[in-house]
Amino acid sequence: MHEIEQLIPHRPPFLFVDAIVSHEGETLVARRTWRAEEDFYRGHYPGAPITPGVLLCEAVFQAGALLMARLMQGEAGGQGGGVPLLTKVSDVRFRLPVYPGDTTTIEVRRKETVGGFHFISGSMRNGDRRVLNVEFSVAWKRPEGAPAS
Repeated sequence: MHEIEQLIPHRPPFLFVDAIVSHEGETLVARRTWRAEEDFYRGHYPGAPITPGVLLCEAVFQAGALLMARLMQGEAGGQGGGVPLLTKVSDVRFRLPVYPGDTTTIEVRRKETVGGFHFISGSMRNGDRRVLNVEFSVAWKRPEGAPAS
């Protein structure tokens, strides 16, 4: 978890990646165990908890931010004090639900970079079963209104 917190600004309770499993070239694989004690399960849904799809997508987006942070470490200027900003989400396909206690594997791959926008393909699996696919883009920037460091 320490490496993850060094790479991206997300923190509990809004950090949805537990570990980086591997990183080769333009692809990163991460893991997340969805814990029964997480507060969102109390309301989604009482008596029949299921992980909200938006949080599953967020885990994939965070894995994408981890990939970009690692790739940008080697570039001149590094991350430049910015944060990963989600700029586009398209073609989200949910295939299976995720329940408390499930451990999912997240894979993200940078397809291309155009004008500072990184286009990424992501997926999540629960064992050998696909949970979701999503296409998205990220820009690494200082958010407007954020104080300069």
